[in-house]
Amino acid sequence: MPISLRDPAGQIHFIDGRVIRLVNKQGQSDLEIFLRSSASQEFFDSRQIVKTFYLEDKDVAELFEGKEIKYANGENVAIEHERVPFATYPYEWSPEMLYAAAEMTLNMAEKLIDEGLGLKDATPYNVLFRGSEPVFVDLLSFEKRDPRDPTWLPYAQFVRTFLLPLLLNKKFGLHLDKVFTSQRDGVEPEEAYKFCSLTQKVSPSFFSLVTLPVLLSGKSEKNQTSVYKKHTVKDPDQAKFILRRLLGGLCRQLKRIAPLSQKKSNWSDYTNHNQYSADYQPQKQAFVNDSLSHYNPKKVLDVGCNTGEFSTIAEKNGASVVAIDYDEAVVGKLWRRAKDERLDILPLVVNLARPTPAVGWRNIECQSFLERARNNFDAVMMLAVIHHLLVSEQVPLVQIMELASELTKDILIIEYVAPTDAMFRRLTRGRDNLYSHITLDVFKTTCEKHFDIIKQERLNDTDRWMFLMQKKGAPLNA
Repeated sequence: MPISLRDPAGQIHFIDGRVIRLVNKQGQSDLEIFLRSSASQEFFDSRQIVKTFYLEDKDVAELFEGKEIKYANGENVAIEHERVPFATYPYEWSPEMLYAAAEMTLNMAEKLIDEGLGLKDATPYNVLFRGSEPVFVDLLSFEKRDPRDPTWLPYAQFVRTFLLPLLLNKKFGLHLDKVFTSQRDGVEPEEAYKFCSLTQKVSPSFFSLVTLPVLLSGKSEKNQTSVYKKHTVKDPDQAKFILRRLLGGLCRQLKRIAPLSQKKSNWSDYTNHNQYSADYQPQKQAFVNDSLSHYNPKKVLDVGCNTGEFSTIAEKNGASVVAIDYDEAVVGKLWRRAKDERLDILPLVVNLARPTPAVGWRNIECQSFLERARNNFDAVMMLAVIHHLLVSEQVPLVQIMELASELTKDILIIEYVAPTDAMFRRLTRGRDNLYSHITLDVFKTTCEKHFDIIKQERLNDTDRWMFLMQKKGAPLNA
């Protein structure tokens, strides 16, 4: 079954690691017009859109041979897209990432106006991230527009999937996963209205996006046909002017609800306030740096990344990094740094103990985080994280190590925190006896079921040890 089953103009298929899109007659004309436009060249040159090229019929026939994919020469054309290294979805983004995707969508819509083109839809599912940079991946979203039509049909969808989720996140702390895992098409104004106090309902941020649409909804329900009736103007320049005014208004609304740059959480200052000696952090950094420089992994997963101290070390060693943490504040902080410093780091709001599930029709449209991550990384880092999994999530150590072995193809850099450690004891809240059996020897024995221990080092005079391990069966480093 195709991955993109909602688009009437074409379908996406993943074949042998390649991204192939079959475009039917309905979509071919708009696609060709877009690819010939100067706007498309600008988007490709700036890497805002995935690289795309047509496939020859003979290549398509070989590619689809023996597969249950309907391809009819003359009926479909096949194009291949560059594959973004790690697919991710809006429910795994920080608010900063949703904001960046919204900003790019509006900028594209504005630049298409003079080309006589427009966007069919405006949803964050059209966007993936290449490191910290958003990239538009749905080339069938572009269409030729009526030059006398001043309306932007995706307006309401843009509000539902970008503006209202950002507004509710900023004002009420509603996390994006609460929106997008349950509602693919975002938030309706009526739902947002329920959150608002009387004062908020008349405030600038809420009135135009929430209150006014709710007040007008009763009137529009009485005459649905007029709401969706096409309205054109006589002068194409007038239509362009109206479109630009509308998109400009959306830009201003977006800026009003931009995520806070200094958002705080319980963990946002964690790395700056550790309770150990001055040598603790430099020693840990040196261990990680030495391990990465020796094995030179190209793809790294940093579990419990916090603000990305060790993700950055991995990136500086030449790795492409996926960094996960369940705290959206620290993920947002890392995303800002990665963007400002042009680091190849993709930060995601993911809790490894409750990783994002497969989502969509029959659970096939969006793979679960674990499906995308398994055996996809040359190295996995789990620093100051396993005691949280053991205590807060009550995941057995054997299960933690089993999952670690599924995620890495080669090495694991992991920090062992003994039950006598102050932070460990703080998490247990007087239930120390439940975890006293997880001694250093027990930890090593459990790890050795899946890994060979290459190096271990105690961090100064603490009850913490750093380990470098290699997955059993992985090719030995030369």
